[in-house]
Amino acid sequence: MNIRKFLTRSRDREAVKQDEREGENENEGAGVGKGGETDRQETETNLETYLEDLGLEQLHCKHLSLSEILEINKKTINDEPPKSKSDVSWYFLKKLMMANITARKLKCTPASESNCEETLSAEEFDFDLLVCPNKDESLNPLDIITALFLCSDGFVQQELALKMSMCQLSVPLLLPCCDTKQCTFMLWAMRDIVKKYRPPDLSESKGFIEERIVTSELPMVSFVRLGECSMSKSEILNKLLSNSEQYHDTFVHHNMECGDSPRRISNGLTEITWYLPCGNKSMDIFSEPVAIANLRGDIATFETQFSFLCQTSAAVFVFFDELEQLGSQLELLANTNHKAKICLLGNQQSKNFRVDNLKKLATSLALTNNNILVKTKEINDADFVKLLRKRVSNVLHLDHKMSLEKMSDVAQELGIIVDEHSSVCQAGKMNANAITAAIHDTLKFKEDQLPLQGQIWKELTCLEKEEFRLRNVGSENIENYKCRLQDKINELRKKQNDNDMSEAMTCFINAISTEEPERCYFLKWMRMNLDNQSRIKLSSLRERYKEKSRDSENKQEIKEIDKQLSNSSLGVEHFFREMGQIYEASLSLPENNSSRQQLQHLPKLCAQLLLDGFPLELVDGDASSIPLRWVTDVLYQLNHLVSPKNKIVVVTVLGVQSTGKSTLLNTMFGVQFAVSSGRCTRGAFMLFIKVNEDFRNVLNCDFVLIIDTEGLKSPELAQLDNSHEHDNELATLVVGLSDITIINIAMENSTEMKDILQIVVHAFLRMKEVGKKPRCQFVHQNVSDVSAHEKNLRDRKLLLEQLNEMTQAAAKMEKREKNKKFTDVMEYNPDTGNWYIPGLWNGNPPMAPVNAGYSEAVYELKKNIIQLLGKCESTSNNILEFREWITSLWNAVKHENFIFSFRNSLVADAYMRLSTEYNKWEWEFKKGMYNWATNAENKISNFGTVAATSDISDMENFITVLESEAVTVLMKLESMILENLKKYFEQPEGHVYLVERYREDFSNSIKSLRGKTERSVFKQLRVAADIKQGKQELDKIKTNYTEKIEKAVCALIDECRKNKVEMTDRELEESFDRMWTKTLDTLSFAAPQTLDIYATVYCQLQTNLSPKGGHACELLSKKRLQDCGLEPFTYTPKGIRKNMKVALKGWWSEKDIVKERQNNANSIIADCSEFVLRKMERKTNYHDTYIQEILYLIDEKLNNDDVNRDTEFEVSLKLHICGSAAREFEKMHKDFIQANDPKRCLQKNKEKFCIDFKDVFNERDQCQKKAEEFTNQCLKPAVEDFVYRSLGSDIVDKMLTKEEFSTRMSFQCSILLDLIKKKNFESFQRYICLYEDYVKVWIGDRIKESFSSEFSVCELEDRRLQSCNEDINVAIEKAKTEKTDSLKTFVENICKELGDKLVIPQDALNAFMVLNKADQEQFAHWLNECVKEIKEALKEQFKNTDFETKLRQVHLNTQDELFNRVVGCGKQCPFCKIPCDAGGAAHSEHFASLHRPKGLGRNRFEHSRKLTTDICSSAVISDNSFRCSATNNEWHPYKDYSKIYPDWKITPDSSFEASDYWKYVMNKYNKEFAEAYEAKPAKIPDGWKKITVEQAKESLKKSFSIK
Repeated sequence: MNIRKFLTRSRDREAVKQDEREGENENEGAGVGKGGETDRQETETNLETYLEDLGLEQLHCKHLSLSEILEINKKTINDEPPKSKSDVSWYFLKKLMMANITARKLKCTPASESNCEETLSAEEFDFDLLVCPNKDESLNPLDIITALFLCSDGFVQQELALKMSMCQLSVPLLLPCCDTKQCTFMLWAMRDIVKKYRPPDLSESKGFIEERIVTSELPMVSFVRLGECSMSKSEILNKLLSNSEQYHDTFVHHNMECGDSPRRISNGLTEITWYLPCGNKSMDIFSEPVAIANLRGDIATFETQFSFLCQTSAAVFVFFDELEQLGSQLELLANTNHKAKICLLGNQQSKNFRVDNLKKLATSLALTNNNILVKTKEINDADFVKLLRKRVSNVLHLDHKMSLEKMSDVAQELGIIVDEHSSVCQAGKMNANAITAAIHDTLKFKEDQLPLQGQIWKELTCLEKEEFRLRNVGSENIENYKCRLQDKINELRKKQNDNDMSEAMTCFINAISTEEPERCYFLKWMRMNLDNQSRIKLSSLRERYKEKSRDSENKQEIKEIDKQLSNSSLGVEHFFREMGQIYEASLSLPENNSSRQQLQHLPKLCAQLLLDGFPLELVDGDASSIPLRWVTDVLYQLNHLVSPKNKIVVVTVLGVQSTGKSTLLNTMFGVQFAVSSGRCTRGAFMLFIKVNEDFRNVLNCDFVLIIDTEGLKSPELAQLDNSHEHDNELATLVVGLSDITIINIAMENSTEMKDILQIVVHAFLRMKEVGKKPRCQFVHQNVSDVSAHEKNLRDRKLLLEQLNEMTQAAAKMEKREKNKKFTDVMEYNPDTGNWYIPGLWNGNPPMAPVNAGYSEAVYELKKNIIQLLGKCESTSNNILEFREWITSLWNAVKHENFIFSFRNSLVADAYMRLSTEYNKWEWEFKKGMYNWATNAENKISNFGTVAATSDISDMENFITVLESEAVTVLMKLESMILENLKKYFEQPEGHVYLVERYREDFSNSIKSLRGKTERSVFKQLRVAADIKQGKQELDKIKTNYTEKIEKAVCALIDECRKNKVEMTDRELEESFDRMWTKTLDTLSFAAPQTLDIYATVYCQLQTNLSPKGGHACELLSKKRLQDCGLEPFTYTPKGIRKNMKVALKGWWSEKDIVKERQNNANSIIADCSEFVLRKMERKTNYHDTYIQEILYLIDEKLNNDDVNRDTEFEVSLKLHICGSAAREFEKMHKDFIQANDPKRCLQKNKEKFCIDFKDVFNERDQCQKKAEEFTNQCLKPAVEDFVYRSLGSDIVDKMLTKEEFSTRMSFQCSILLDLIKKKNFESFQRYICLYEDYVKVWIGDRIKESFSSEFSVCELEDRRLQSCNEDINVAIEKAKTEKTDSLKTFVENICKELGDKLVIPQDALNAFMVLNKADQEQFAHWLNECVKEIKEALKEQFKNTDFETKLRQVHLNTQDELFNRVVGCGKQCPFCKIPCDAGGAAHSEHFASLHRPKGLGRNRFEHSRKLTTDICSSAVISDNSFRCSATNNEWHPYKDYSKIYPDWKITPDSSFEASDYWKYVMNKYNKEFAEAYEAKPAKIPDGWKKITVEQAKESLKKSFSIK
């Protein structure tokens, strides 16, 4: 570049820049040139065009709402600065809503700017590129603020003004609209600003004034500009208001970022700010509060605004440079309507300044030196500001104070629009005033107008908690006591209903029933009016409360003040609380009651307000309770309003009082939870924030629900009444509802920290135990050092130590000692789980702005929380599930022992789904092994025959191979089911994480199932092998004799043919008979070896009883087995009084114990008889495992019940059963020996051999006959056997498609519903006293019923027949393809091919082979034809066989299989004998969904002999005691039952109605039960008598979580 040319250009540029700078100074960032106000016209713009540039054009008519601003979207956690003009306004809003004082830094960083930087580095030197101006992209902050206020509704304007005021930024007072030249007085926008300050007269008492700024009577000092001005008015004002130690930009000025950008729509904007003293003379700039107004633009152009300021201000300071047009300027300043003192501020250093003109103007206006201040060369900026402060201070002593409310009248007179004067705002105000104007005495108002939430509601709360805790039951019958409590509750509800709706509540409900803008204005007016009143009335009480809190000796006084605060506070939440009580009380009225019907719309009204962004009180802090029905119905209506977009995640904050929890949430999410405003806020509030469509896939939800809680009490206050209990309840509830909990802690106070951590850790531990996976973030406030995270490493370690210590303490208290560390309870990383946030204020309030570091730190926390929310598995996937969590958590919280009391239908549903899936997997496993074992038995049966599929000749080796194969199959099936379990817990749906703690139980059940099946299969293989080996010897003998007979027959044929004489059939038969007799005489038939069944059974019994001790063996030796089991078993007690201690949970009579043992004996005998019968029907030989199985069955039944633990009873029962079984098994053994006697078998086939002899002699065609014989004698029995082997599992398959067999709980519910439908006492008695017998019969009936109406057994049979037919045809075709030299080989090939599936009868096959001279090809042809007939013949046979006969013949006992599935582990509640409902066989904890009155299990009172009505699910929360053999007959508290029965979890009833089913049954059949149990009828509580059958059914379904 030419250097001379460059220098010339540089000088020209500098000159231009100097001129521009002067113009900018004169116009305070208006961006005008030397032409002053004439240039301003060039910068004016059409409003629509400007809004279009900002992307706000659509919001000019349809104003921006608060919900749109608060909506969570991609921009919420986007850190990028604005890249275009359309980004700027949203960037500003995002920053301002988080109270970030840097919000006005709005410079864009478009691509052109970065390109410019890149070009600079690439070129050698170019001044034009070096300058790289980017003015076009810059937007003046005042324009952005003006645009946003113009495009926002009143509530957004109010929120913007509030946040700007918090940041000590100037707020619009008069908002211009450049299109209409009209301006608006922003009274409503400033209405919510509350300021605190301390005037001089309160400095000694340390008191303060707190009031709404619009109602404060303050002097206002205004600053305006006349013509051009070289001084920056706004910068001077900032210096005027700032301390020398800390400068703050209250007003935008040209030296700020983007402050020099041209103003396009904000000229005429009048801003206001306030200086408020702190009471410290050395720090206060002004000793009195003052409002400072600043008009943007020339007063000559904006005369209306100037006139307004002159009429409302104590003084108006006019900045000027040039006074050329004295006439017009004088007229402007000398207006007689102006009440303000006029002060002129000039700059002598300006080239346009004329002293003579100033003198003329001063003379005309009669101004003195006190009214004029000129900045000379000798006065620098600092001195000038000092002088200006003096002038302003002098003005403050003038008696000219005016509130903003009064200024609105002036504005109206001048034709300025007042935002508050809109019709909807005024309507809301009028409705609010109609209520609040009547409040003179808060306490009296609450008693008269809000009567339902007072003492009645507190009494109701106490009664509801007592209903769950039973602390005062004393010696009274528990169920009578609970009914009495219920009666009291009903009385209080009646008392509530007796109150007519008050005038205030009528007005309130009518007001919130109006359309959206009006109801929102109404609620805002209500809140502000009530806050104003509370602020006045409660300030002194709050000061006394703080003062007394410091001294822990003043507990009684603190308690009294706390009560006064509660009684005297009145907010909008009290009206909603009353509304909730009105609604809840109405629900106690009949459904058709008109009053109840008229109030059904209330929840929907409240739901709509929740959707509008208003918080709803979740926990009533005064009564420490949740109006459960009200809250849940509101949420139900909310769900209805937003469905299907109803998914939510929940964030909660917990911490000590006054640690800035609400402020943290407000800053983080821009919401409006009440912060300290003169009244005492208690309880917990929830608020919904919408998630934008574009962000829903990130957060996996439609709404974020924020819960704000009252502060947990400090250690000093924790000793008051039940405050610690209240804190625990609150913490447990909100932690349970949350996906993420923010915990505010203060490390500097270790006592306080320990107290809070203990509460929080308790809550987290409880959540872990009930299946939730909570996350937490610890927030340390008022930590400002940039290296805080590193420096606090020691503190974080200390915190973790404290958490571990608290975890151990909490685990001990909750009886969950396995939790040793905090990380055992939840996922926590000390480095990522702690956040350090600086103090809220940057400096000393009231003039301190919000600390930018605070906003930025909260923003980082917010980003982290949103990221965590995106990753977490929300427990409450939708609003309805959140509603369910509220119910279950609150019901559990009302109990003293949370973990043992927790019941949740979502957890129950998740458990039910898991159990259903597990049952499917278990059946597939069992079915797979059953099919394999059936095939293995077939192979064993075919071993050593032509149908054998294996070449192994040694049976022991063959069994070893099969066992190895069984292990492989078992491992495969086990791996499959374990993989299913793993995949189940990996799925995102179904709340699987809620049942994570049961995962190990189900995994253990799978392993247990595998082990049990393995043992069973191995035993089955060994039994089959033993029986086969026993038959093999006989088969060899029979085969040998058959061969000899065949040789004799062949010899006879040859002999007859040699004679060459025609022989008749008779002659042939005679010859055959002679040969037969002769041949049999040559055969030696040894006597069959028989077992001494009695001896072997006795031996097994002796082995079984030997561990029982010498007494058992002695009893056994006294009886012969042959003499046992001949007569029905009758239990005769000996020394029963010694065994009285076995009575459970009450007193049984001697007769009860005898009857119970007799019933159990009868049940066991029936089961064993059924077992023996099924073995007999198999027509196999006896095996020792049969008696072993019987003894195992007896032991299992006896071990399940304390009542049966008596050696004499056990020995006598086993002798009876084994004697009877031995008798049957002996007969079975003899039948088997006889059926397999070789001589008998030969005699059976004599006629067949004779026919074959005649056919062969006469050379008749045997093909068709032999094919029929092979089909009927060999294939048909094998196919029939196969069908019966398979039919059992097919029947079970079908039955498992029915809902009642899906899980144990479904089964229990179905059987109980069926019982109540039958209306038959005997059925109930049998169900209770002979549970297993009744269930087995019921299952059998259900199978028969289902296959007589719903399912067809013929279809199952046909499917199996078809499968067999196809296999046989395939085998025949395959045999045809193989070259064989004889028919025998052909048949053997067919049998071998079918060997895995069918068991061909060996005797029939051997007989078929004798004298078989049929042609192979012809035989094959006829065989195909005969096979077709098998299917039809068997179909006909099955059709003519009744279903019960088929059930007896199937190999798998369908009744037992289904019974084992639904009876589960077989354990019963130790108190009421209800069966365990837990899924899987190896669960570590037994539980039942529904318990019943103990009287139904024969328990009665010792003296009165009346049946008891106590229910164990109520007893476990009472102070009552029990005794039994497990307690050594010593009394033991029910509350500590788990020490005696650690495997049982008895959960208290979730509601008063939970056990209605059994209450109904006991009431209905009270006399019958008493008569059957030989007791006196129970004294039935009155409440039980009112229960209807429909209520009983409904409670049953609810208890079992059946929809």
